[in-house]
Amino acid sequence: MKNRLVMVIMDGVGYSENSNGNAVKNANTPTLDLLMNKYPHTLINAHGTYVGLPSDEDMGNSEVGHNAMGCGQIYSQGAKLVNEAINNKDIFNSRTWNELINYCKNNTLHLIGLLSDGNVHSNINHLFELIKRAKEEKIKKVRIHILLDGRDVPKTSALIYVSKLENLLKELNDSTFDARIASGGGRMNITMDRYEANYKMVEKGWHTHVLGDARYFENATTAIETMRNENPDIIDQDLEPFVIVENNKPIGTIEDNDSVIFFNFRGDRAIEISKSFDEENFDKFDRVRYPKVYYAGMLEYDSEAKIPKHFLTEPPKIKNTLTEELNKYNIYEYAVSETQKYGHVTYFWNGNRQDKFDDNLETYDIVPSDIISFDKKPEMKSFEITDKLITAIESNKYDFLRINFPNGDMVGHTGNYEATIKAMEAVDKNLNRILDTCLKNNYILIVTADHGNAEEMYDKNNNTKTSHSLNKVPFIIATNNINFKIKEGNFGLANIASTITTLFDIPKNPSWKESIIEKE
Repeated sequence: MKNRLVMVIMDGVGYSENSNGNAVKNANTPTLDLLMNKYPHTLINAHGTYVGLPSDEDMGNSEVGHNAMGCGQIYSQGAKLVNEAINNKDIFNSRTWNELINYCKNNTLHLIGLLSDGNVHSNINHLFELIKRAKEEKIKKVRIHILLDGRDVPKTSALIYVSKLENLLKELNDSTFDARIASGGGRMNITMDRYEANYKMVEKGWHTHVLGDARYFENATTAIETMRNENPDIIDQDLEPFVIVENNKPIGTIEDNDSVIFFNFRGDRAIEISKSFDEENFDKFDRVRYPKVYYAGMLEYDSEAKIPKHFLTEPPKIKNTLTEELNKYNIYEYAVSETQKYGHVTYFWNGNRQDKFDDNLETYDIVPSDIISFDKKPEMKSFEITDKLITAIESNKYDFLRINFPNGDMVGHTGNYEATIKAMEAVDKNLNRILDTCLKNNYILIVTADHGNAEEMYDKNNNTKTSHSLNKVPFIIATNNINFKIKEGNFGLANIASTITTLFDIPKNPSWKESIIEKE
């Protein structure tokens, strides 16, 4: 095998001709411009049905994007998977659901998750179906612990979702059924940490949801309005935790013999809170009190580590990944990112597998992320990541290397347009270093993205936008070594795996989507 490859994933960097709010187009990016002007490229789909989501109105995300790139196939994902399980009643006929219900028949069913219809981590309609079914099952008491979004949906839209939930509860509540919001807080403040970047978030979530230990309010609307009045610049994802009280007593602490469902379907930000409920010898923080509950996730968030122990919806069984195929040919791989996206180039890339397929052929590296708001340091760890990648290239040990730059996504989610421009400029400077190193060492360079974000930071009304986009993403191949052409067609992220094997001159797996290129 004569060819060797480096793949750069610019997380959250889509393509748009619209200049307004386009931090990709308006940044100074001479390297990206050079790549788009000099080398073969196309635009590919990274959203909706192209990554296994219910419709093409659904934004892509990093989890499903890396799944699709890493396995060359399209599996039902996230919202679509849960939709199917709810529609065919598999959730409510499952052993887990029946055990959850029986466990808390005389106590409380707690529902924790992101109150949003962003369809990236959760969907409010799934929550609604769980609440309605709980009433049908004669559960008397339900408490909902809401995490506020402002990231995959408009940044100050929380009250819209609170109102929808409160209206449903008003319809359902009667003398036999008592369902209420019990606690809440912003998703980037409590509970939804990932990759162990900041376990303090999970600890605050535990104190809020389980212990009822946070600022008291009479209802969620008052809590949100009060915090907004105190800090007019705050957005939903950053709101402080709150607890709903009656007669100065929390209405929904989690107690022995209660059942708890974490209703997010996406795994990365669900694992740590799941471990805090599931693990008897948990040691990441002092839980103060560890109630005996039946805990379940909407999905199995980590199939290798079996997290959580109980779950409502069977996850996609992803087989025939790119890494498995490359291992057959003894291709040495190297993957690196900072903490925020490390799992995307490893766990998600390998079909939701925590462990390596072959310890001898795969090397994974990580740079710890800073625990700050990423608009305060928009370059994040891009220079350190690049240092490690260049060292790996120059070692001459590896045949296929992949890297994720989180900047476009993580800084884009803050809504800070100026900071996102700086983030893109940092990525571009490091792209230049990588391109030079690849050309000097005869590596083929692939540059792409997992979904859009940074290229669309204002909505049609010129309001700040923090969510992902529906735009296509660039796919560029920079090499002086081989002759090929890009096919005509409507391609997506799942076509990348077979493109990589084409560049390696090895057969693609029969289950994969076709290659984007053909050799000349």
